[in-house]
Amino acid sequence: MVGGAGAIGASAARQFSSLGARIVISHRDDSREAAAAADVLATLTGEGHVALAADVAQTATLIALRQEIEARFGRLDVLVNAAGFTKPVPHANLEALDDELIDRMFAVNWRGQFAAIRTFAPLLKASGDGLIVSISSIAGSNGIGSSIAYCAAKAGIDVMTKSLARVLAPEVRVLAVAPGVVDSGFVPGRDADFNTRTAATTPLKRIASADDIASAILACATQLGFSTGTTFVVDGGRSL
Repeated sequence: MVGGAGAIGASAARQFSSLGARIVISHRDDSREAAAAADVLATLTGEGHVALAADVAQTATLIALRQEIEARFGRLDVLVNAAGFTKPVPHANLEALDDELIDRMFAVNWRGQFAAIRTFAPLLKASGDGLIVSISSIAGSNGIGSSIAYCAAKAGIDVMTKSLARVLAPEVRVLAVAPGVVDSGFVPGRDADFNTRTAATTPLKRIASADDIASAILACATQLGFSTGTTFVVDGGRSL
């Protein structure tokens, strides 16, 4: 679980562990994220799970993570790309979306996802039945999200999913899950009032929980074995 200490990654880790999977959670090398990862580990079913430091924006740390996984476990069957970052910027405020923020947005939300896949592809291919699930967003298709750069990065995830599904087949399937609004602290500044207003305009009359998105990730591994190159929308109908 790359970014497994976040809400969606943590929920996915719990659901996979409940089916007997051994989980590796990656987190950035700082005390706060290490503590969050340790908290997630404490909730997992079974034994042999581990949290290791890596930063998707720093490929060298991903390579070190791959080497550690290979040394400890000898294999990797599923890569969940759950690391992400955003900062709300009104779409009409072009000046506020400066070069530094754009570069950081793509470094974490697109380049980092690709770098993780590039790094772990050899292990996933060696498994013979590997799976990659990246977290996209309906922002990538409707252009409505926390910033224009975030929307563009998520659109890039969808295209990357299609491209890599072709080149990594048949040994590895590549899928993405695109949530709408999720009840988590991922987007700074969104509060209970925002969630309530969003739920009222969503056909299923609620926003997603992290468990909703994690269940879709799990389904990619357990129920959708003949699917690849597809982005599954999990948004309660919000994008309709």
